Amino acid sequence: MKKLLCLLVVSLLSSFCALGPAAAAEAAKVKIGILLPLTGTFAAVAETQKQGALLAVDVINQRGGLNMPGGKVMLDGVVADDEAKLDVGVRRYRYMVSEGVKGVGGQTWAPLAFALNSIVMKEPMPYFPVCVMAKEGFLKGKLADSTFATAFSPWTVGYMDGRAAIKVLGKKRIYFLARSDSFGWDIRDGLQAAAKEYGAEIVGYDEASLGTSDFTTILQKVRAAKPDVFISAQFGADAVALLKQVHQMGLGKEMTIFNAFITNVVARGIPAEALQGVYSMHYFYYDLSGFEDKEVAKSAAEFTNLFRAKYKTPPDAYAAIAYIAYMEMFRGFEAAKSFDPNKVSAALMANNGQFNTVKGPANWRQDHAAVYKHAGFIVKGKGPGEQKHEWDLFSVMGSLGGESVMPSLKSLGY
Repeated sequence: MKKLLCLLVVSLLSSFCALGPAAAAEAAKVKIGILLPLTGTFAAVAETQKQGALLAVDVINQRGGLNMPGGKVMLDGVVADDEAKLDVGVRRYRYMVSEGVKGVGGQTWAPLAFALNSIVMKEPMPYFPVCVMAKEGFLKGKLADSTFATAFSPWTVGYMDGRAAIKVLGKKRIYFLARSDSFGWDIRDGLQAAAKEYGAEIVGYDEASLGTSDFTTILQKVRAAKPDVFISAQFGADAVALLKQVHQMGLGKEMTIFNAFITNVVARGIPAEALQGVYSMHYFYYDLSGFEDKEVAKSAAEFTNLFRAKYKTPPDAYAAIAYIAYMEMFRGFEAAKSFDPNKVSAALMANNGQFNTVKGPANWRQDHAAVYKHAGFIVKGKGPGEQKHEWDLFSVMGSLGGESVMPSLKSLGY
């Protein structure tokens, strides 16, 4: 009997030892969710976000993994398509969670980001939306404790547009074209705040719904108002259509043209002659070689070289948003020495929430919005004779940032 018991013990110990390496290997690798609308309206922008997220995963893995208490932990970036649909996005998010992801980032469409944030409120998960979310989402009590947004709200976009147009370009009479949704209305409110603060006048206002292709009637009203500057909130294909028509009508000869928020993917869709002289705010532009902040120019160049090595093109703005988001998620894991959402959140908010990015220093505010020294770069479109290659789209004229370009915490209920 004793001999039989000894054999059983030996057998159990052998089984445990055999499982040991496999279990250790499994624990040494974790899944990270990357959920984006890779098909549909936002597919082109989502592709750049995916690239930024996967590059962040690569950077950590190439250095050997996350530094965690049990040793190095490698990352597996799990990509899924949310199709910019609420039901699809929620379903695929829940599937990712069931598969054991330790954190999730993504979304190009703000309504889905809010839907996922609502789930995270009840079921905590490190969640990093990489879209420009409505100002309303940052109201006290709206964002989950473990949700962190590396892109500011459209209100900040509008405020920076107004401040740049008035203080940098010296414009006083503004015609503003909003988009008929929270993106356009938030930009409008930020622009109005800047106009009031700096003594400019909004001499005309109009709205156009997402997907508008013919702006002729609106542009005739813009011409009749004779503003110093025409600021438009159109983005993506809408911006391409609008700026083409602006050029065809010759409005750039009568006033300054300012597109509220742009990316390289959008700018490449605009003929060089229509892009020439158009001002805009850019979250991140890869070529900061002539920028006065040399440290930031160096960081941007290093990121650009890293991105080019993997994807053969320079990084776009939304790639930078995603890269920053995932690098902060990973910093949170290491600082917390845990994947626990509450511990990760506390670690990110420690030391006044300070962190460094590819576009300079930043910090997390109480509303879990990122405040950047260089929130947006003021860019000016290059024309046919100025563009040296297909991605040589803009000249960087300066930047805006800091707490002053954000809605006050008091206005958000803090």
